[in-house]
Amino acid sequence: MKKVLLTGASGSVGRHVLKQLAQKDDVVLTVFDKKTSSSKKLFKPYREKVRIIYGDIRNPEALEPAVKGQDFIIHLAAIIPPLADDDPTLAEAVNVQGTGNLIKAARRYSPGAFFLYSSSVSVYGDRLNNPNIRVGDTLQPSLGDEYAVTKLAAEKLITESKLNWTIFRLSAIMWNDNHKISKLMFHMPLETPIEITTPEDTARAFVHAINHSKQLNRKIFNLGGGESCRTTYRKMLETVFDIVGLKKLDFPDHAFAGTNFHCGYYADGEELEKILHFRKQTLEDFYNAYREETTPFMKKTTSLLSYFIKRKLLKHSEPYQAYREKNEQLMKRFFG
Repeated sequence: MKKVLLTGASGSVGRHVLKQLAQKDDVVLTVFDKKTSSSKKLFKPYREKVRIIYGDIRNPEALEPAVKGQDFIIHLAAIIPPLADDDPTLAEAVNVQGTGNLIKAARRYSPGAFFLYSSSVSVYGDRLNNPNIRVGDTLQPSLGDEYAVTKLAAEKLITESKLNWTIFRLSAIMWNDNHKISKLMFHMPLETPIEITTPEDTARAFVHAINHSKQLNRKIFNLGGGESCRTTYRKMLETVFDIVGLKKLDFPDHAFAGTNFHCGYYADGEELEKILHFRKQTLEDFYNAYREETTPFMKKTTSLLSYFIKRKLLKHSEPYQAYREKNEQLMKRFFG
């Protein structure tokens, strides 16, 4: 039996890791997560099979019962954007200090555990002009990307630890139920090349990794959906807008940033796929999920109200606000 600890099980990827691991007869699964009404509801169906420990990763003592005697630690817990950028102190405390707490607990209570960590494509920074990304490329978070800064700091803690580990730098994780509209929608330049991975496929990579620790040990990999998951941000938004009834992508100039974001194509993504064989879904599956959720009535209603919906969305555009207000600091960030 393999003893596995999973942090961040209530997140978009974590809930799929939880679902997949809970179905395995050779896994004894422990979940460590914050106690909220949503996490309690999510974990309720698993209470008979999964050991659930509630706590805060910022509290070292809370980790002790969860970490003891584990063979594998899948660490997904993190503060993500936009909150990570809005509250960098919180992001530092959870993403960096929390990861450090988990490493120390593992060293003390499960020194032989294999540590799997989810990092991000954001650590490579703006790749608009050179979109083909490899693991050995320069790591340079974009201006204002506090999340990427914390991910790099956490990577450093892991690679300098005495644990056995692997790091997966995740591409854009997208699905219709987890990619909610926020101000980040306008932070990405429309011409950005983007390679998505679905939460289900991403979770499958972490689950399969349990049986391939020797091949993965002390290595960093780019985790992406591959060629069938590649497009540009403009084409993606145009397709989704058409599916849900928002019609054309006709926002005014400067609504979208022109620089300082991230994403691209993983030129070495096949390396991890050859080991783990985790890819099952494509960009078309992502679009189909929207099609399945959008009834004819919903699409017609959205179409009738599309002008007003897009006006409301535009109010969330920080680049547009910066341009109109001539905010030089933010204009430098969003337009160079």
